[in-house]
Amino acid sequence: MPKNKKQDVVFTLLMAAVMVYGMICYNVALNIGGCRNEVFLAAFHEFPIMWPVAVLLELIFVGRLAQKLAFRLVDPRTTPPTGIMLAISAMSVWLMCPCMSFFACLFFKGGLLQSEFVSIWMQTTVLNFPMALLLQFFVAGPLVRLIFRRIFPD
Repeated sequence: MPKNKKQDVVFTLLMAAVMVYGMICYNVALNIGGCRNEVFLAAFHEFPIMWPVAVLLELIFVGRLAQKLAFRLVDPRTTPPTGIMLAISAMSVWLMCPCMSFFACLFFKGGLLQSEFVSIWMQTTVLNFPMALLLQFFVAGPLVRLIFRRIFPD
């Protein structure tokens, strides 16, 4: 999809925005015992903190590593573009979920001073992973690629 650094940054900004907002909504809903209208507004309180974290992680660390790991699973010369996209998306979630769960626990669940920090981080990661994968494959991925194609038509 992105063909240069500018496009990569725009794609990352969009994808991080959709994923972060969706995952914050999910975690707020978990914390209050279900999804209510207030969840969607409450998510905007954490968004300005978590969105830059996600963008930086993706641009500095996760993006290149996810691609390297994906290309261990699929051969880019013989795999159809959809297979490559799914492999990279899966590896991105696999790497980002524990990282973003760590920062969520650090900022919003008592931080490193919490005596059960590692357990809380592990539980948060396990709860977040299935939702992050589904959100990536069925909502954020298709939506962001649609928006991206409208911004950068080929």
